[in-house]
Amino acid sequence: MTLKPFKIAAAVVAASATMAFTFSTDEPTGIALGEKAPMTDVSMKGTDDQSYTLAKLAQSKGLIVVFSCNTCPFVVGSDEFKGWESQYNELNKLAKQANIGFVLVNSNAAKRNGDDSMEAMKAHATEQSYTMPYVVDEHASLADAFGAKTTPHVYFFNDKMELIYCGAIDNTVEGKRKEDKNYLRDAISAQAAGKSIPENSTPPRGCSIKRAS
Repeated sequence: MTLKPFKIAAAVVAASATMAFTFSTDEPTGIALGEKAPMTDVSMKGTDDQSYTLAKLAQSKGLIVVFSCNTCPFVVGSDEFKGWESQYNELNKLAKQANIGFVLVNSNAAKRNGDDSMEAMKAHATEQSYTMPYVVDEHASLADAFGAKTTPHVYFFNDKMELIYCGAIDNTVEGKRKEDKNYLRDAISAQAAGKSIPENSTPPRGCSIKRAS
């Protein structure tokens, strides 16, 4: 099974600078900066048929959790946008060098029998040569507990599993940006150096997580 990126209009990418693909304000807000990660001992199956928990994935300097999927053009890319998953392996490499864990989580429960089935996840992980665990959040329970809204949506925890960064990977979809900002890379560098993260909260950009109704 081969999953191919699909085209989105350039206007959609430009519009993402002002339109967040998120839920309404009556949705659960989830965890806040400084709060501890929930559900750290809940087992989730990976595309390698191994079971993982956030607690076991965390390294001495923390853990990065990225809510992702197989089809969102903000993840897989399009003719107009390279897609953030093109950075996943390099970000995982930087995290590993800094003793920070890294995991991708698929919470698209509404598409579990289709494009985001485990079979499709395995095919996508192989196709993209993922170097990090890619696990299924079967009923979007972890996404609900976190308050995760988009694919991708990044949550970065320190060694105490306290949230120290939340939001986007970078600002490359913002057409009116004055400069490129590599939020997650900068956060990794700061954590590795024992420094505070300069921008520790940014708006998540991407497609909404497809929760089951």
